[in-house]
Amino acid sequence: MELFDLTGRVAVITGGNGGLGLSMARGLVKAGANVAIWARNEAKNASALADLNALGGGKALAMVCDVSEDAEVKEAMATTLEAFGRVDAAFANAGISGARTRVQDMTVEGWDRTMAVNARGPALTYKHITRHMIERAQNGDPGGKLIATSSGQSIMGVNKSSDYAASKAAVNGLTRGAAFELARYQITANALLFGYYETDITAKAPPRFAEWMAQRIPLRRAGDHEGLEGLAVFFASPHSDYITGQCLPVDGGLSIS
Repeated sequence: MELFDLTGRVAVITGGNGGLGLSMARGLVKAGANVAIWARNEAKNASALADLNALGGGKALAMVCDVSEDAEVKEAMATTLEAFGRVDAAFANAGISGARTRVQDMTVEGWDRTMAVNARGPALTYKHITRHMIERAQNGDPGGKLIATSSGQSIMGVNKSSDYAASKAAVNGLTRGAAFELARYQITANALLFGYYETDITAKAPPRFAEWMAQRIPLRRAGDHEGLEGLAVFFASPHSDYITGQCLPVDGGLSIS
């Protein structure tokens, strides 16, 4: 038996049609897990499916879902269960960059949109997935993994990013609260505080931002997407069963620099 064999397991990845989410999905599929992508862009969903289904291993499906909308999350969950029968791991990864305004220039609309996707989205995802996990536990099949994509900005200051930082700090709080509440069902919850990776979100930053990050990161480089494959498999596997309530920086040492 492979050390990290996820055959028969099912994972949901919100925002899994690109960036960090797609990298994690690749690792899960390669390890044998079936993966359901919940994301808004239908064209990117189709491209991600073609990528994942060419890997061999587990099966993948994708559905259009705005995680800030409760009804859409509920429907996506029902479709996932209809296709795969269960969900063992949930990667709450969908997120946006925020309004990129200074505190004094914030608008209610910009703040609310950032919070809706980055904070409400993971909460609604966990709401519907944990109902299924708890029901399973009550029927003698306990366990489940909740893994949130947070950010180093939740514990560090960055210019014109207060709304984004606040939304990710909310994710950290959600993680700790969920871990405490759900431990009785053997459901774990952890957050990964990612540092600088090249994604659609970081591409929107000024060019000087990448240079500044490279100077501050002790390992002197951006994160590698291939490394995310194994990270996702570890947190979806039984080998992480005794890790819960943690907010773990994955940042090349940026948070200690």
